[in-house]
Amino acid sequence: MALFKRRTAGKPGEWYYCLKHGTVEEGPECRAADRFGPYATREEAAHAMETARERNLEWETDPRWHEKGAEGPEGPERSA
Repeated sequence: MALFKRRTAGKPGEWYYCLKHGTVEEGPECRAADRFGPYATREEAAHAMETARERNLEWETDPRWHEKGAEGPEGPERSA
């Protein structure tokens, strides 16, 4: 018995943003490494890059990641 089943067809109502083609797909058409999702709506998938930029900005400006000696979500900072 396989641990993971490879889905060959997408489910209606699952939306993805393909990074390779820059398009919205219903169901997974491109490989997982080339897409964001699933999203609940076509509109959410269409804004995937904007959502990613916003999340990255939140992370970059989160003081928990930049306080010297503070523990962030990944644990204490380490010196290289």
